[in-house]
Amino acid sequence: MADLFTTADPALPQGDDRQRPLADRLRPARLSDVIGQDAVLGPDGPLGAMLAGGRLGSVILWGPPGVGKTTIARLLAAETDLHFVQVSAIFTGVADLKKVFEGARMRRGNGQGTLLFVDEIHRFNRAQQDSFLPHMEDGTILLVGATTENPSFELNAALLSRAQVVMLARLDHAALGTLVDKAEALGGPLPLEPDARAALLDMADGDGRAVLNLVETVQGWGLTEPLDRTGLTARLARRAAQYDKSGDAHYNLISALHKSVRGSDPDAALYWFARMLEGGEDPRYLARRLTRMAVEDIALADPQAQRVCLDAWESYERMGSPEGELALAQAVIYVALAPKSNAGYVAYKAARAAAKQTGSAPPPAHILNAPTKLMKEQGFGAGYAYDHDAEDGFSGQDYFPDGMARPAFYQPVERGFERDLGKRLAYFERLRAKRAEGGAGERDS
Repeated sequence: MADLFTTADPALPQGDDRQRPLADRLRPARLSDVIGQDAVLGPDGPLGAMLAGGRLGSVILWGPPGVGKTTIARLLAAETDLHFVQVSAIFTGVADLKKVFEGARMRRGNGQGTLLFVDEIHRFNRAQQDSFLPHMEDGTILLVGATTENPSFELNAALLSRAQVVMLARLDHAALGTLVDKAEALGGPLPLEPDARAALLDMADGDGRAVLNLVETVQGWGLTEPLDRTGLTARLARRAAQYDKSGDAHYNLISALHKSVRGSDPDAALYWFARMLEGGEDPRYLARRLTRMAVEDIALADPQAQRVCLDAWESYERMGSPEGELALAQAVIYVALAPKSNAGYVAYKAARAAAKQTGSAPPPAHILNAPTKLMKEQGFGAGYAYDHDAEDGFSGQDYFPDGMARPAFYQPVERGFERDLGKRLAYFERLRAKRAEGGAGERDS
């Protein structure tokens, strides 16, 4: 896969420059020419430190499209005098890998090392990933893998333990602007007004290759009068947002939406909600996640929040798109502004842990039903205090297994409706203490 370049590379065949894509003509010859990755390539960055120390190890380059993964791999080989071999996991099978390893082994015998660059490495299955391990360990290859997906989920642990993961940044407007400047130095100023130039950078969406393709398109129009933003957007379609409903972007954006709701920021929550819709996310998935947020992060602080989410979900099912999304958007606003509490969630997890720890401990005999004579003779139900007959409608009896210390799972917060639940809980605790002081006779009265 071609990647981002910024200055001519004499090591590659040049041919007729007019026939070569702009991204190819602006290919960097040195790592210092790569734009937008100073945090990685600078003296304090992981790759910069490796090169300064004279020892390059295997790495996994993780980042979005068009940020220089292939370029960096190629230039790493050049700067360490390694033979560069590139394969794509999409088109490479086991037999192809065997040939690559054999070639690297022969070069090693002749004193030449090999940097093997594997594009889309996450597409290899576990067995294929394992095939790299012995050749990495004995120094036959230095592996540089490129992936747009989270290596923690897509690469096996054995491979990750032998390679350092290096994150490459999405290109910001400053980096994209530098690329456009270099393209203009090569092909002349773009016929764009400042607002149109800003729109061009927006359309690239952090992808350096995309911005150069857009520049090349604009240059090909041969305009004599500059375009404003409206004129440019009429001619160019906005690049589709990077979004994979089963990939990293999916999980990153739903995490951003959930945390914005938890952080009581309706504007940020609406933004991430809209980003997911623009990316093609199924509104039903969003409806389900909003309901989960209401249950997990609001809960009894505002019991109505769950109902609002379910009603919005049902409204979407009845109206469909695009009207149904408005109901979901209103639910986003409601849950973002609702009082927050995870007390119920914490209590539930604590109760599950206690249940697991206590195993099969039976309920105390006094709260067991005794429908048969034998069970009554065995003491089932003996001593049970009927709460409606007790003072204040509360017996204060212990309902936990015999010998189990009384836990306090639920700790309501001083927000929303849970403030009232906290008062009720404190009230019953006072009554329980009163009944305990009065003894069993009073409790059974």
